[in-house]
Amino acid sequence: MSRIGKKPVSIPSGVKVAVKSDSLSVEGPKGTLSMSVRPEVNVEVDADAKEVRCTIDEKDQSIREVRAYWGLTRALINNMIEGVTKGYEKTMEVVGVGWGAQVQGNQLKLQVGYAQPVLMEIPAGLSVTAEKQIVKINGADKQAVGQFAAAMRAKRKPEPYNGKGVKYADEVIRRKQGKQFGS
Repeated sequence: MSRIGKKPVSIPSGVKVAVKSDSLSVEGPKGTLSMSVRPEVNVEVDADAKEVRCTIDEKDQSIREVRAYWGLTRALINNMIEGVTKGYEKTMEVVGVGWGAQVQGNQLKLQVGYAQPVLMEIPAGLSVTAEKQIVKINGADKQAVGQFAAAMRAKRKPEPYNGKGVKYADEVIRRKQGKQFGS
């Protein structure tokens, strides 16, 4: 039995959940999200109790992959419902002298020590705000917010000697001492 999969997901007020044969869509104040559901997992919406339940067949409970899909599906549905109600946010820091970030239209312009600025296309559904060296990424889709933050960090990873680079706000960079000259 999947401990996560058997828990129902409660639907808050103002959120609509619709299940079709192989897809699920969630609509709320922050936007609309949809996903395809694995054929091994059955998803039912209980309108009276205001909750979503995920189940699998009795014969499939001994198969490890099916149990994994069961818990994954429930977790993804929970993330979608939380995303359309509260939303997700990641805060990034650009650390370095003269380094910074700006939002220009639908692009994020990073000045991170290269000869040319790095331009990143902002995906649809995300809102990005930049104040000099602090960048905030907001959106309803948890995966899209995390993916954009990881792509931004990959443009210039933080290095351990000076601590320069693009990092998450809560990330701690282990610093190294470096070389010592003289005796």
